Amino acid sequence: MSRRATIRTTHDDAALVARALEPDNTDEMATTVDDGTVVTRIDRETTSGLQSTVDDYVVNLAVAIDVASTARTEQDDRPTDTGPVSDHDTDTTYNE
Repeated sequence: MSRRATIRTTHDDAALVARALEPDNTDEMATTVDDGTVVTRIDRETTSGLQSTVDDYVVNLAVAIDVASTARTEQDDRPTDTGPVSDHDTDTTYNE
């Protein structure tokens, strides 16, 4: 018999939080985004395995929220037009 947990959390940028969580998901986990809510379903064969996975997920979720918050802040602080990348001719060959 399989054990199952569904965790729902609401975020300003739920898609970004879900993307930050994705690398830590195992084969027994599925994360989706539904109207600003991150929904993660976890299936495990044992209660202790489910508890372990949920504990790990909650820690990973806290990190993902920090990453999303930092990414939004960093992105907002950058200018929208940085101008030309270089003032130098890109076809020039440089000899060492």
